[in-house]
Amino acid sequence: MVVAVISVIGLGAVGASYAARIAATLPEAELRVVAEGERAVRLRRDGIRVNGTVHRFRVTEPSDPVAPADLVLVAVKCHDLDEAIAQLASHVGPGTIVVSLLNGITSEEAIAAAYPQAYVPLAAAVGIDGVREGGDVTYTGLGWVEVGDPVPGSDSPDLARLEELLTSAGVPYRRQQDMVAALWWKFLVNVGVNQVTALLEAPYAIVQADGPARELMRAAQREVVAVARAAGVDLEGAIERWLGVLATLGPASYSSMAQDALAHRRTEVDQFAGTVVELGQRYGVATPVNDVLLSAFLAKHQLWGVG
Repeated sequence: MVVAVISVIGLGAVGASYAARIAATLPEAELRVVAEGERAVRLRRDGIRVNGTVHRFRVTEPSDPVAPADLVLVAVKCHDLDEAIAQLASHVGPGTIVVSLLNGITSEEAIAAAYPQAYVPLAAAVGIDGVREGGDVTYTGLGWVEVGDPVPGSDSPDLARLEELLTSAGVPYRRQQDMVAALWWKFLVNVGVNQVTALLEAPYAIVQADGPARELMRAAQREVVAVARAAGVDLEGAIERWLGVLATLGPASYSSMAQDALAHRRTEVDQFAGTVVELGQRYGVATPVNDVLLSAFLAKHQLWGVG
């Protein structure tokens, strides 16, 4: 299949890394980055450097008349999702595949509600350890994208088309028969590693070795296992599986939330601890660790004057 158009919104560490891989693997594709205002001006003027190579992607603003894309990658922060959905209006048409690379377990539902004409699989970026500092993105491992149909076990033609697109674009992926459970697994990962490394403003090394930081991460994740069980999702063995992936990450690299904390930017605590606490209240499951993490980061936001 010849890929006609791929649009990317969100050029943080994840979005920029995958955009650079697509540009290198599939130069014949029309690769578009959706941005507006000062961000669009800066990307046109300076581009973005990924592992030492400067990329000047085609930048389209939301008001630009464009044809719908074959594939849209959404890689913004969770608190920017509503704005991103609005900005993608001209990029999404009948048959467009929209892949969310956001953290959390709710973004696909929001995208599908806004664009019922599109195919919105369940997806999660796993194992990428990219770091963005200004206009520079570096990563030691690109990881992979886990994808699956919203209906567990489905073998839909749209999912097969997505696999063909990702293969052509050089984006590593793994197909999951039960992507609902896989999304919950990624949620468990982020609730633990993102929040603890952000709280300590430390790289992955702090949770790769035994110690209080690693135990705090596991304690936050055990609460996800408990609320997932109450919601009908079995995460037995999920923490052990995560520890295997954690060992492969660059020890000096920082999680996305730790990068935000170091820069005193708004974090995604609402999507992580906030969701765990909300689900705990709904199902009557105690979540004391995430209660404290939520309060700690909301206090940080207040101190930083963000959010």
